[in-house]
Amino acid sequence: MMENHELVVLAKKAMEKSYAPYSKFKVGAALLGKDGIVYLGCNVENASFGATICAERTALTKAVSEGAREFEKIAIVASSGEYAAPCGICRQVLYEFMPDGEVILDSSEEGMKVMKLKDLLPMGFRGEDIK
Repeated sequence: MMENHELVVLAKKAMEKSYAPYSKFKVGAALLGKDGIVYLGCNVENASFGATICAERTALTKAVSEGAREFEKIAIVASSGEYAAPCGICRQVLYEFMPDGEVILDSSEEGMKVMKLKDLLPMGFRGEDIK
């Protein structure tokens, strides 16, 4: 089982590859699949700001494109050194694949904070909820 601090270290490595020329706000994510494989992602900005993709969705998209569908937890870090919780879109996208998963945030001053995704998105929904 991968420890939370190990995922944070991997998220920091992913953050180094961020493409954030506009905001200068670099984000990295490390997503742990239930099979033990870790998928890394960073934010990729675009001059058309709506085309920007968050680190969390980059990691998830990479994982899904490789055939993974179930995940345990995700670590997220930001270049600011502060906690960087997933945005609303990322919360919903993560909920599709890990409704019972954990979100690990890291602050250089305050340390790690671990939360259930359900606490970050209390009324999230999945395909089976659409009837």
